[in-house]
This record gives sequence, structure tokens and C-alpha cells, in this order.
Amino acid sequence: MMNLTRDDILKALSLVKVNEEEFLGRWVFINNASVFEGLVAVMLTQNTSDKVATRVYERLKGRLGSITPNTILSLSVSELEDILRPIGSFRQRARRLIELAIVVNERYGGSLEFIRSMSVNEAREILMSLPGVGPKTADVVLLNLGKPVFPVDTHIMRISHRLGIEGGYEKVSSFWIRLLNPSEYLMAHLGLIAFGRAICKSRKPLCSNCPLRVKCRYYMNINKANQ
Repeated sequence: MMNLTRDDILKALSLVKVNEEEFLGRWVFINNASVFEGLVAVMLTQNTSDKVATRVYERLKGRLGSITPNTILSLSVSELEDILRPIGSFRQRARRLIELAIVVNERYGGSLEFIRSMSVNEAREILMSLPGVGPKTADVVLLNLGKPVFPVDTHIMRISHRLGIEGGYEKVSSFWIRLLNPSEYLMAHLGLIAFGRAICKSRKPLCSNCPLRVKCRYYMNINKANQ
């Protein structure tokens, strides 16, 4: 990584347009979802495109009306599996949602709203103790609740590693937290995902369109290989 700055990133992100409605996790919170419903929506996006996850979320919402632990538990396993079928590993996903609903009912009386007023570390610990919730899922929920975290998805991880930002989830997340201002975390997170989809693609990235290429290890290695 060659002296990557906040201004470098903001310049790159100015090339992409972020439509918040295209991100299921963001969209549900914009529409005043409960913390539990928002968490379910974010879990649906795990290893799944937002388009597919949104379609499944709408099916689930349409079937239940309100997504709560009790309404999820009102479905039979086969009914829930059928709703989740467009998503990969839908049987496992159904079991996780049922486990999640049971745990939230038993531990927290069916609501996770108390998380809104908790510190970042406390809230993150609670979320990550729930079935099917890892660091990224927890951080997406927390970011949408206004907490100063930086979720790292596959697009952001790819961009980061190409730029020479080494390490796993926590190290990469910490880098972006240090580089950017807290008020920029949400839009930079969404912007980097959009940038990864449109420019820094997994296959055939559009390096010629990228202002970060002069500081990108991936681009420099390609140039060396082609010389």
C-alpha cells in the first residue's frame, strides 16, 4: 500500500452512484425496521446477492406481515424452507432463523431494541452471540444503527487486498475506521461495495478507469507481469 489517503478513496468513490435501496440491510433500516427484522434481513444477504435476498425478504414479509421471533416460529420448518428456497443452503438458513427466534425470545423477551442504546462493543458482543451472526452481519446492523463500525464484505475485502491492505476481517475493518471519519463510514461502506461491483470487479477489473491504480499493488503487479 502506497500512502493511501482519505482523499484518494473519496475521489474513487465519486465515480460510483450509491442507491441505498439496492442494499437490503440499509433499505429495511431506512424504513424503520426493528433491530430483529433488520438482523433477519442482513442474515438473508449472507453469501447471497442483494437482489435475491430482497426478493426472499419480501416473500417472508408478505407471508408474516411483521417479522418477529413469534411470527417466524409460527411457520413450520417446511414453510420457512419454501420461502427461503431461492437462497443457497435454504434448509440451513431456515434452521438458523428458527434458532435465532428461539434464542431472542428466551434471552431477550422477543426484542433486540435495547441494542440501540448500548455501546459498540457491548452491542457487538450481544449480536455475535446469536445463532448465525458473525462479525460482518453484526457490523452491518450496528452501522445502520449509527454505530462507528466498518463492515467488510467480499467486495471491500477484495479492494483492500488489491490495494495492499493485508489481514483478515478485523484488520481490514480497522484500517478503514482509521482512514475515514466516522460520519463517512456508512456511505464509504456502500460506496466501496458499489465500486467493487462496477470497477474493481473480481474478474476483469476496470483498472484504466480507477484513480487508485497509481497506488494499487494489484495494478502494479499486473504491469510488471506484462512488461
